[in-house]
Amino acid sequence: MSKRSPSPFNRAILAAVVAGSVFLSSCDLAPKYAKPVVPTPPTYKTPEGVTQTEDWTQAQPEDTAARGKWWEVFNNPQLNSLEEQVNVSNQNIASAAANFLAARALVKETRAQYFPTVVVNPSITNARPSPGQLGSFGGGSAASSFSIQPSTDYSLSFDASWQPDLWGRVRNLVNANTFAAQATAADLQNIRLTAQSELAVDYFELRTQDALKQLFDATVAAYQDSLDLIQLQFRAGIASDEAVAQAETQLEATQAQDTNLGIARAQFEDAIAILIGQPAPAFSLPAETLQATRPPIPPGIPSQLLERRPDVAAAERAVAEANAQIGVARAAYYPNVTLSAAGGFGSTSIATWFAWPTRFWSVGPSLTETIFDAQLRKATVQQYRALYDASVANYRQAVLAAFGQVQDNLAAIGILTRQITQQDSAVSSAQRNLEIATERYRAGIDPYLNVITAQTTLLSNQQAAVDLRLQQMTSSVQLIEALGGGWDDSQLPSPQNIRTSSAAKPAATP
Repeated sequence: MSKRSPSPFNRAILAAVVAGSVFLSSCDLAPKYAKPVVPTPPTYKTPEGVTQTEDWTQAQPEDTAARGKWWEVFNNPQLNSLEEQVNVSNQNIASAAANFLAARALVKETRAQYFPTVVVNPSITNARPSPGQLGSFGGGSAASSFSIQPSTDYSLSFDASWQPDLWGRVRNLVNANTFAAQATAADLQNIRLTAQSELAVDYFELRTQDALKQLFDATVAAYQDSLDLIQLQFRAGIASDEAVAQAETQLEATQAQDTNLGIARAQFEDAIAILIGQPAPAFSLPAETLQATRPPIPPGIPSQLLERRPDVAAAERAVAEANAQIGVARAAYYPNVTLSAAGGFGSTSIATWFAWPTRFWSVGPSLTETIFDAQLRKATVQQYRALYDASVANYRQAVLAAFGQVQDNLAAIGILTRQITQQDSAVSSAQRNLEIATERYRAGIDPYLNVITAQTTLLSNQQAAVDLRLQQMTSSVQLIEALGGGWDDSQLPSPQNIRTSSAAKPAATP
């Protein structure tokens, strides 16, 4: 008995196994990736004129900066409540989260190219040919044209095709999309941190307006008392009408300034409403004195900043994506092998549709190689190499900007702390000057204009003191934001996590 030769079906299986083994050992044409090197200073510098005492927090290797809900370092319950709403209801965060899910879905779409595509095509076709097509019309008898009967064709076909990833094109495309998804996840965290920081700044701005309102209300009341006194003195013939007019002018101008404060407060209140996802007309915050104090914020050492900034992490993942895209472009130099197979059943009778003799099949590989493209592939590789160089430059620029932002806010906090002490002394001096001017006016030594000048000077210095405290709180928030808000790159979703089938949104990381 002679040995049977392998059937075409078995040969197809054998070819698939061989191609699969080649696929598993396929080469990677992307350059070996290494994170770009950036110059990193050993420490942050101390601003000129600021001593390393309470005015300055020097960088230490042991970083004890706030983690997680960083805004809690300000010990403000109202701010804490608003920040919790940002993470849930802010629409920019919701949009960024959706972008991350879309990026992760793209990875899964790309991974589908690893596997064969199988299509089934069942059909039942009823047809009647034209007598003219059969030569039975015109030249034949009328009866012959009526003898043509409709026919029905029953078909059930399966088509399968697979293109093994011999040169790593799909692998690098998957890697590129995975890195892009990680960058999108970092973008999400950066947008979340930005929204949280904007809320904190707007909140302190609003509370500063409340403090200014309190200051101006008290000043208006004091100016009203002064005007009442001047009017009594005028009626008694002690003061001049000029002094009354000066007091009235000062009071009315200060009242106008007091009223104008409501514009800025309303704008900051509306900005907070937008950040927490509420309609501005339905949101309000009662007036409250600013109670938050500047917390100590150790910046750590500069090298830690590369791991703590989500925008820097996004820029670095963009470099990795660009590196993988070079491998995708290089794969175009090599031939594509496609394994295809088709089979099924076909019959003109439903009774014999699935009978074994009605089967049909075809199977075989094909190879495609571009032999002339006018240097298209070469130009494409050059393009992706240039894009890689651009992404490296963007990453280094992001790092430089991060160092600059931290240094700027460290300097601002140190200098403002010193300036606030000086400004408080100026307020005390202005208060003493007003008391002296008032006594000299009542003694008839100086005109009332001296009192007005002293009052204006005191109010100006009090405003400056309030503004400096706002700048200090704002710089503290911006320093925390510049340091990454307690985030680090270990919180990026891993490639394995991105490639899983879970469709849950990324965890909310404050």
